[in-house]
Amino acid sequence: MSSTAIEINSKRGIWGGGNEPLKASYGKLMMWFFLLSDIFTFAAFLITYGSIRVSYPAFEGHVSEFVKSNEHWPIPEMIFNAFPFFHGVHLPLVFVGLMTFILIMSSVTMVLAVEAGHRNDRQDVVKWMLWTMLGGVTFLSCQAWEWSHFIHGSDQGTLMTYVNTLGETVKEVVYGANLTVNEYGPAPFAQLFFFITGFHGFHVTIGVVLLFLAFYQAAVGVYERRGHYEMVEKIGLYWHFVDLVWVFVFTFYYLV
Repeated sequence: MSSTAIEINSKRGIWGGGNEPLKASYGKLMMWFFLLSDIFTFAAFLITYGSIRVSYPAFEGHVSEFVKSNEHWPIPEMIFNAFPFFHGVHLPLVFVGLMTFILIMSSVTMVLAVEAGHRNDRQDVVKWMLWTMLGGVTFLSCQAWEWSHFIHGSDQGTLMTYVNTLGETVKEVVYGANLTVNEYGPAPFAQLFFFITGFHGFHVTIGVVLLFLAFYQAAVGVYERRGHYEMVEKIGLYWHFVDLVWVFVFTFYYLV
């Protein structure tokens, strides 16, 4: 390289383009920017949940004496206590815990897929991507069942007094939940459930689609011909973000 070229490059410095901050490629850097913006979005939702949650009094009394009412915030472990094929059995947060375990394990298989990509091992990448995709689909299936159970409600329902869309005060037995009234407690409890878990489920759905596309491209040798599996790593960043967000959703909504 000539002295003139060296002088031009030295004047250009780090702002002259063509540099990789922290040795991250353009694609990974853009993924980090997107995830950062999404962090703010989820943080806003959870802060909103927290502010509404503290505006309602907690149930006073022992957990076993819990009574559903519009006057206090529900106790999550007394609401999310169902499990498929165990009708009528009280299993507090067991199903939600299983969902969380499945999603966390899918993050582990995603790590293994990225590690296999660093070794340029197509067979292992395809295997672990498949397991990650199956974990995501299983989580979404569990969430669909949970939504269905939440919407249909218990067999006995709850006698609730509420104001309907016409502004009339109504007293009736309510079964399940919708955006207006629910048998579990104040209306915001169901509204926030649908909004926050639904928004997260939408992210998981996008992640499963991306996983399938990467799985297919890895299986047919696209990344092998490119000589790298960076796309798998970028999708892995997104998938780990989705898993981490669920940990916060689980903590805020089901445990607090």
